[in-house]
Amino acid sequence: MIVLGVNAYHANAAAAIVVDGRLIAAVEEERLNRVKYAAGLPARAIQFCLDRVGVKLAEVDHIAIPRDPYARLGTKLRFALRMPRFALDRVRVLRKFAGFRQDLAAAFDIAPESIRARFHRIEHHRAHLASAFFVSPFETAAVLSADGLGDFASFMCAAGEGPHLRVLGEVAFPHSLGMYYTALTQYLGFWKFGDEYKVMGLAAYGQPEFLDEFRRIVRPHGSRSFRLGLEYFIHQSQGAEMTWRDAQSSPVLGRIFSPYLEKRLGPRRRPDEPLTQRHHNLAASMQAALEEVLVSCWNGLARETRQKSLCLAGGVAFNCVANGKIFSTSPFERVYVQPAAGDAGLSVGAAFAVHHQILGGPRQFAMDHAYWGPAYSAREMNQVAAAAASTGEAEVADLDESALVASTARHIAAGKIVGWYQGAAEWGPRALGNRSILADPRRPEMKDILNRRIKHREIFRPFAPSIIEEAVGDFFEQTHPSPFMTFAYPVRPEKRSVIPAPTHVDGTARLQTVSRSANPLYWRLLRAVGELTAVPVVLNTSFNDNEPIVCRPEEALDCFRRTQMDVLVLGNSLLEKKAASATAAEHSGERLARPAK
Repeated sequence: MIVLGVNAYHANAAAAIVVDGRLIAAVEEERLNRVKYAAGLPARAIQFCLDRVGVKLAEVDHIAIPRDPYARLGTKLRFALRMPRFALDRVRVLRKFAGFRQDLAAAFDIAPESIRARFHRIEHHRAHLASAFFVSPFETAAVLSADGLGDFASFMCAAGEGPHLRVLGEVAFPHSLGMYYTALTQYLGFWKFGDEYKVMGLAAYGQPEFLDEFRRIVRPHGSRSFRLGLEYFIHQSQGAEMTWRDAQSSPVLGRIFSPYLEKRLGPRRRPDEPLTQRHHNLAASMQAALEEVLVSCWNGLARETRQKSLCLAGGVAFNCVANGKIFSTSPFERVYVQPAAGDAGLSVGAAFAVHHQILGGPRQFAMDHAYWGPAYSAREMNQVAAAAASTGEAEVADLDESALVASTARHIAAGKIVGWYQGAAEWGPRALGNRSILADPRRPEMKDILNRRIKHREIFRPFAPSIIEEAVGDFFEQTHPSPFMTFAYPVRPEKRSVIPAPTHVDGTARLQTVSRSANPLYWRLLRAVGELTAVPVVLNTSFNDNEPIVCRPEEALDCFRRTQMDVLVLGNSLLEKKAASATAAEHSGERLARPAK
């Protein structure tokens, strides 16, 4: 039985394919068309999934779409009467999904009637819940979804047991934790779609000076709900301009905050205006208020379900700072967040919702790694490496696995910046050891070097440490696994000077725990680094430069060429720039400090 899940006509368009209850492949459209947060119909992603299984679209049995335009129709109609522009947008959505079969057929150049699959519309948050619970390792769990808006709701919680999900409650438009976070992100001068994670990082530099005011903006309501101070927003009165149906351009979201918010908090920050301590404190206050609401919801859900396991999905589940506090602020002892917890993950959730809840299939799959995207052959990677060698721009060595690991570890320990390209691409927005840029975490200046010289982004942005799971307790105060980089934990005080580069200013780090079973090669590399330095940790950031994470080997080489990376490991080929006998930092005029002992 083949089930194809498709998140379409929405930001983070993606596809996933499930065969007989097991995930076979999943990828975001942006990885293939190179448009950040690409929306529209993810034709390339669908084709990749079909190719991975070896079938044609006409052979798919079920197609799951994580959108139900008719959900909460009465509430939608009431708001449509007040907001004509909103009503027009709803009509466009209905038309798009009504013609989904035709659009799909046109994209694959086949007749609509040749698609024999049965189509299923899965409500947005039910798909989120399914994406979290049905791929988790838990037989029973509390489940929570929170994001901006989907099918006119922003929050839903449930109890999961085996192949069943029992919805316990929801929060409908206009109240939304995602809208809250996005509105304040805009107010702080970050207007690009997806910039919320920047403000989460900025919050660590501040103190919650304005928390009393933020408690008026968002507050707990009951045991597992919340309310917005709607006077601070305009999405409920004027609507928000949204452009995210086009696959060839990044989504755009118009202003959400109201003039009243500026009256209470002062003028908005312009994008070109320097960040001040006031802005840091506003971000800290914003994060603290969100955490108060989440703590209330976690505890209310724990009391109602009496569960010790929690699954999270939706964009808010990417708030790793809040996630890291679950264990100290709630009764939950085990937490699972799948690597594409945001809207891309809806494709996985919709597919598993169909398999379990409509077809009655048993659970037999758990997502214990993130490597569900495209992979390329050794021959393809070697051809790209040979192209670099033929131009004389790099020295290329073809090495067996042991030599490759040892040589790469020596380069990292020496302060070189390494592009690491292996195996299948990661599912989700995080680089988790297959499409990563790696560096020595012991060097305090490495954070600034990477932000300025490689990533070309805001200097305050933090990086993540990857650590072998056996050593987590030696470096962090919490040892719960974080394989998908979805938790931030306090670094042990005595280790903060040992791994200063990925340790945030507040003493925490958003870590990836690496197991030998999930990624044997990356685990071996970390262990080799540890044997050289006594620190089995690397600084890990996504292999990109203001673009989607690289997917094809050619994209990895291009990024290597136009940045100041020193080394590129492409499969079993190690490329070292001939002009880079010194480190990238030394090229840029920055001196490397002695690494911490």
